[in-house]
Amino acid sequence: MRAGIKGAIFDADGTLLDSMYLWDNLGNAYLNSRGITPRANLNAVLETLSLPEAAEYFRAEYGIRESAEEIISGIHHIIYCGYRDMVPLKPGVVKVLNSLSQMEIPMCVATSTDRPLIEAAFARNGIDKYFQKIITCTEAGTSKRESKIYLLAADTLGTCPEDTWVFEDAYFAAQTAKNAGFHLTGILDPSEKNQEQLADISDIYLHSWDEWEE
Repeated sequence: MRAGIKGAIFDADGTLLDSMYLWDNLGNAYLNSRGITPRANLNAVLETLSLPEAAEYFRAEYGIRESAEEIISGIHHIIYCGYRDMVPLKPGVVKVLNSLSQMEIPMCVATSTDRPLIEAAFARNGIDKYFQKIITCTEAGTSKRESKIYLLAADTLGTCPEDTWVFEDAYFAAQTAKNAGFHLTGILDPSEKNQEQLADISDIYLHSWDEWEE
């Protein structure tokens, strides 16, 4: 067990959940659900667009007649079904959660993803029992570019940053937690392009959860 750990704060997507593929392929999945073959450059186009902008793009470029609001609703349905029915855990993560639980280390989740998605995936994968609370950026009124969500999570656990470990796969979020005084475990996810930077700022850097040592 890492010396001095009194609380653990976990990101969800890319850290606990192997879910980033769902977001990366969302545009293709939506068009396929409508019986439309996506163009090869779709992901590159959508990468720079907000969801409302993407809906308007589908209307203009693919001839979808529904309103932007209806398109967005359809996309949200695909996302929810993915979390409810398909998104798996990162391999090896249950062993880590079990270990921390057996040591009576309190745990919570700080996530940018909306609560219904996380709760659906956690319930199906049987890990909801490990966490005292799920805190979302929407509920905290902030993004992970600010430390507020991590400080709220530590307050929930009753710990201070210097006694609390944050587990993150995204470099920008990991940097926020590190700058706020938390210990940092970086976890590899292929969706994060800044792996070297993440490894550099991490107290511990894991290529997989199987590398976590008690």
